[in-house]
Amino acid sequence: MSFATRTLASALAGAATVAAHGFVTNVVINGVSYSGYDVTSFPYQNEPPVVIGWSTTATDTGFVAPDAYSSPDIICHRDGENAQGRAQVAAGDSVFLQWNTWPDSHHGPVIDYLARCGDVGCESVDKTSLEFFKISESGLLDSSGSDFGTPGFYAADELLNNNMGWMVRIPDDLAPGNYVLRHEIIALHSAHEANGAQNYPQCFNLEVTGSGTRQPEGVLGTELYSADDEGIAFNIYGKPESYPIPGPPLVEGGASDAPQATSASQQAGTATQGSGSAPTGPAAPPAPEPTSGPEPTQAPEPTPTSDSGTNNPDDVSTSTSSQQPDLAKPTTPPASGGCKGKKGKRGTRKPKASRRSTRKVFTNEPLRRLA
Repeated sequence: MSFATRTLASALAGAATVAAHGFVTNVVINGVSYSGYDVTSFPYQNEPPVVIGWSTTATDTGFVAPDAYSSPDIICHRDGENAQGRAQVAAGDSVFLQWNTWPDSHHGPVIDYLARCGDVGCESVDKTSLEFFKISESGLLDSSGSDFGTPGFYAADELLNNNMGWMVRIPDDLAPGNYVLRHEIIALHSAHEANGAQNYPQCFNLEVTGSGTRQPEGVLGTELYSADDEGIAFNIYGKPESYPIPGPPLVEGGASDAPQATSASQQAGTATQGSGSAPTGPAAPPAPEPTSGPEPTQAPEPTPTSDSGTNNPDDVSTSTSSQQPDLAKPTTPPASGGCKGKKGKRGTRKPKASRRSTRKVFTNEPLRRLA
């Protein structure tokens, strides 16, 4: 094999590895779907559409490593820039974040934060000034589980089983205004190694309405984590009984290990443009009955480290029972290096039931299409 051929093969292998990671394609609020930032196409367009998702240069759908926790990249991903649109949501309503794909080797927590943008608006706010408060966190849900060949069942595994999506509820008493929602998965498959944890932050502009008055104190994005935090430098292969979720504590009324459900995308929404203060009062009226929606942007082909597929955000499913695959448990951590996580049994994997024995869903009225 020639040097050029070997170089090309190596480059293609590397591209396939990073392509396995996902991103949030769209956000569903009361049946209305708002587009996120599509890193597979928007960076290459002369005039990409105005969306609620912050832009990023992470076209490889890669991660932010612990040695960059003091860098602005940890705030809204690599070179993240303000979205120029926003979506309206009432305090107490739920937001469903639809990923296009996620590797089943990348176990870890799912964490959600909000940060108030102030009078300048989220379209113009300096991201380094945003102070984030945690409204939702979910970590090790079942220490005895091994759904994907690794001891323990984590929130990222629950996201896989929930049709590649995650539901988060906006606090009831939150003061109205413009906020950045920071949604994040932390992959721990290499966290037993130095600088091995992988953060995948995604940011979205929300306009919260309502009559609440609470304005929780927050933490600067560059101060959320430290490389030596117990939940960052963590060995998932040692059969841990618990997992210390990193970051600041939950705000009062925040959700810990909240049961998950999916939300139907009933119609496409248009991001509101321009800055300005958010009005008080109820959210927009509920969307009409479901109709067929467009297929989402297709994700890249998965790599050998993941058997996860892409998803249609119009699908609705809620797990009620569990069937566990016959997967061998690993006895040693995976080999070092990037995203070469321990592989489970190969084959096409479909979203399936959660390991939770009791299933509940959010019951706030504005969210009409919970299965």
